[in-house]
Amino acid sequence: MTTEPIEILVTSNQNYLQPLQVMLYSLRLNNPTVPFRIWLLQSDIADATKQSLLKYAGRLNLDLNVIKMDERLNLPPSFLSAYDYPQEMYFRLLCADALPTDLHKILYLDPDLMVVNDITPLWNTTLDGKMFAAAVHKGLTDIMQSVNNLRLGTDGGYFNSGVMLMDLDQMRQKVRVKDLVDTIEKYHDYLILPDQDILNYLYSDNTKEISEDLWNFDARKSLLYLTRSGGKENMAWVMKHTSIIHFCGKPKPWQAGSSSPYTSLWLNYQQIVTTQF
Repeated sequence: MTTEPIEILVTSNQNYLQPLQVMLYSLRLNNPTVPFRIWLLQSDIADATKQSLLKYAGRLNLDLNVIKMDERLNLPPSFLSAYDYPQEMYFRLLCADALPTDLHKILYLDPDLMVVNDITPLWNTTLDGKMFAAAVHKGLTDIMQSVNNLRLGTDGGYFNSGVMLMDLDQMRQKVRVKDLVDTIEKYHDYLILPDQDILNYLYSDNTKEISEDLWNFDARKSLLYLTRSGGKENMAWVMKHTSIIHFCGKPKPWQAGSSSPYTSLWLNYQQIVTTQF
């Protein structure tokens, strides 16, 4: 059993708190004995809401720490308002200088995912000298990888930033606000998912690839996984082997029109959170 806590990084604004609560519930439910320390980076959560979140985390036996980013990091106005992208999406890349210096490694998790199995093996993954570990969502033809390579001038796989194991010591040395701002300015017309595009443009060579099937399963593409695996990765396989199911893109499971086979499980978790907490 793990004795030292697994350090989890999350970011959210006021509008994404309910998905965040569902994600945290899934994390605790399916890792019942693992000690977690949660670091929430935010910029607009009211004090009353913060107290409610702390109470909720306490009921889940999660050590929650809420950090207001602009009190820890001096972000330039030109960056915060850059092209109306929400600033929270950049917090994961800028987290190292906002977190305590005695933290050396952290696992970032998007609010729009479910943890359905043990994540300890991911936490224990060796980075092999890289700054990040993340998954690449691969298609049958990988057309989108070629498009992203052309769009951003990269030559490797396109990493998804929704699940990332991060070496904070390296980030404190190598990640600079100026580099992010310069990239936004240079590629503004080509950015689709700005934080993810920046991750790939600046740091893809310093990112280790991990299994998407196990650690960042794209809920929209169940049929693709089934086909690509020759029929092996059906729902029973996913629920036994996959640890993280990620609701990439839209609609999200809490929105009308969501048709993923895993939407019902997310809605069940949501119902439990709403009625029991």
